[in-house]
Amino acid sequence: MSRFLSRHGAKLEPYVPGEQPVERRYIKLNTNECPYPPAPGVARLLAEQKAREFSLYPDPEAKALRQAIAERYGLRSDEVFVGNGSDEVLAFIHMAFFDPGDSVYFPDPSYGFYGVYAKLFHLNPHPVPLAEDFTVTVEDYLGVDGHILIANPNAPTGLALGREQVERIVQSNPDHLVIIDEAYVDFAGDGVTSLPLLDRFDNLMVVGTFSKSRSLAGLRLGYAFSRRQHIAALERMKYSFHPYNVNRFTQQAAAIAVRDESHLRQVVGKIIATRERCYRRLQELGCKVLPSSTNFLFVSHPVLKGREFYEKLREKGILVRCFDHPRTLDYIRVSIGTDEDMDAFLGAVEETL
Repeated sequence: MSRFLSRHGAKLEPYVPGEQPVERRYIKLNTNECPYPPAPGVARLLAEQKAREFSLYPDPEAKALRQAIAERYGLRSDEVFVGNGSDEVLAFIHMAFFDPGDSVYFPDPSYGFYGVYAKLFHLNPHPVPLAEDFTVTVEDYLGVDGHILIANPNAPTGLALGREQVERIVQSNPDHLVIIDEAYVDFAGDGVTSLPLLDRFDNLMVVGTFSKSRSLAGLRLGYAFSRRQHIAALERMKYSFHPYNVNRFTQQAAAIAVRDESHLRQVVGKIIATRERCYRRLQELGCKVLPSSTNFLFVSHPVLKGREFYEKLREKGILVRCFDHPRTLDYIRVSIGTDEDMDAFLGAVEETL
């Protein structure tokens, strides 16, 4: 470790990404990527891209992209913020709205970056344990003394709160920001997204990503929706840190992807159908599987613990994810791949069991 590393940096426990093997000998079901290509227009854009444009900086305001996203979601462009993946968007939110020592409440377990950012930005983290059935207990977030950050649907469990439940949380915390991370909301069906609440509550911010349902994980594009004064605060942070945060190609590709609603519905429909088929088959094989509103399944078996299950599948060329959190030691998280991918996964599970 560097002898110049700060005391604060030495105390951090960084987020650990899912394994990204260089060789493609694995069926990769460990990082919740979309198994299907992005909208066809993205491939055409890549073929037509002029290399000389790469010598020019991208539009720091991302005007065309923000307008395309705003039109898709029924917002104004000044109610949309874009960043280099939703992780960067979340970082800018912490910079803009949280002072050192502020309390922040988030589910436990949930997305690992919430706890990492709480320590990175010198906050007072309050991880709130999930209920015994892994659901978020709404009452735990009513009238708290800090900001709130909830992944809905949650990861790694795949369970979702209904919009009415989120509304209770937002309404009971008028003096604190409530951030709802909707990375997986396209797989959740109607009644989950908090987008319709934005025009009623000025303490709500919705975060999303193009990495899951829109198949652009490699291009890194995340967004936030909120009142224009809150978006302006995020822009203030961006211009104080990283003005050109979304590259030229990503801006163009994401604008194409967000306009192709037909492709999105087709991809989401395939993934949901495959998810439900695998859900039923895993139960037939004796596994416990939580009902999922995402593009992954949270799976346990009465005999195999999570890490052992993970290792045995890895030996068979299947990459899934396991977590060392005390509540999740018995589970693996399995991203939904193509039908061929999932047939291979189910075959490997059958052999293993």
